[in-house]
Amino acid sequence: MNEVINNQEAPAPEVTVVTETAVKSAGSARNRRVEKIGIVTSDKMMKTVVVRVDRLVKHRVYKRYVRKRSKFMAHNEIEGVSTGDQVRIVETRPLSAHKRWRVVEVLRKASK
Repeated sequence: MNEVINNQEAPAPEVTVVTETAVKSAGSARNRRVEKIGIVTSDKMMKTVVVRVDRLVKHRVYKRYVRKRSKFMAHNEIEGVSTGDQVRIVETRPLSAHKRWRVVEVLRKASK
């Protein structure tokens, strides 16, 4: 019985091969940032705007869609952004105590 155990080969260790495409896809997933589209509600601060983002969420009990709102403070380097404009914001590193978003582009200007 000992001879049978000693004659068995040890299982080969598993080797994981990482291809170049797997590394590229992992890097691109890390650089993907969350984007949101919202309406500017306040532009009274210097280089900062408050953006209101609306979304629809299905109610757990009633199965109806409920409108939810969130306000984000976003860094604004673009000239001419005013209240009522529709903008695209992108997640960034913390810029201040409340700012973690940045205005990328103005999608639609507010009608006067």
